[in-house]
Amino acid sequence: MAKDSRHDGGLRLTVNVPMRWGDMDAYGHINNVEVLRIMEEARIHAFGPPAGTGLPGVDVELPIFSDLPEGTQALVVEHRVKYLVPLNYRNVPARIEVWISAVKGASLTVAYAIFDPVTRVKCAMAETTIAFFHEGSGTVLRIAAEKKAQLAPLLGEANFH
Repeated sequence: MAKDSRHDGGLRLTVNVPMRWGDMDAYGHINNVEVLRIMEEARIHAFGPPAGTGLPGVDVELPIFSDLPEGTQALVVEHRVKYLVPLNYRNVPARIEVWISAVKGASLTVAYAIFDPVTRVKCAMAETTIAFFHEGSGTVLRIAAEKKAQLAPLLGEANFH
C-alpha cells in the first residue's frame, strides 16, 4: 500500500499498481490510455474510493475521496500527461508517487510520477484536476477549510507550469 516520503514542498505517497498483460501495446509498452487507468488506481490507492462506490475494502490513511459528504461526487476535470520514456510491461507493479500540486476554491490537482519498478527510471509525469460536485443541487462545491487542512501536508511542486 502507500508509503510516505518527503520531497521539497511536501509529502508524497508511494503506491504500487499492477501492470496488466492487456495494458501492453504492440511495442511492449504500457499503452498511453492504460497509463490513465494506472493514474486512477494510484489515486484510489492513495486517497480512497469515492464515498458510496464499491464495497468496503482497505482503509487509507488520508481518505480524501472516501470521506466526502453524502451526494458529493469527485469528478475529473482534466488530465495532463507527459511521457518521458516508455513504461515497459513487467509482471511486477509500477511504482507511482502521488501528491497534491494545487488546491483552489473548488478544485484540487493530484500529481503523479510513474516509475519503472525495476530500473526506477521516471517514465511519465502527470496531473489530474478534480472538482467536487453536489449531485442534488447540480453545483460545484467549494473545498471546505477542513479538507484544505487535510491536503496541506501533501501540497508540493506542480509537474507542469
